[in-house]
Amino acid sequence: HVQLVESGGGSVQAGGSLRPSCTNSAGSAESTLCMGWFRQAPGKEREGLAALGSDGALSLAESVKGRFTISRGNAGNILYLQMNDLKPEDTAMYFCAAQYPAGFCFYWDAPEAKDFNYWGQGTQVTV
Repeated sequence: HVQLVESGGGSVQAGGSLRPSCTNSAGSAESTLCMGWFRQAPGKEREGLAALGSDGALSLAESVKGRFTISRGNAGNILYLQMNDLKPEDTAMYFCAAQYPAGFCFYWDAPEAKDFNYWGQGTQVTV
């Protein structure tokens, strides 16, 4: 039901923007899932960034609020992470994740990795 593939990472100068994307190649429309974005830098723990529920509930970590946002494509089959004003400390591997079946999908701050049971392979972002 869920097989996630990220793309759209890359190298960018400080202050620039990137928009990684995530698709589910296994069939279930992403609009029916609880989806999230996480990142992990070398030597650091995985960090939750944003989550988007099937009902449109949106969660953003305080650490990236105002610079990052999460959204779905119009057809509901692609997930984006818009990242603006990138900083060197944003350098990390960025992962898309899904919670299936979808459960509670709202966080007052960062989404928690333990709540997500499907993960993509990641896309590297270097600032």
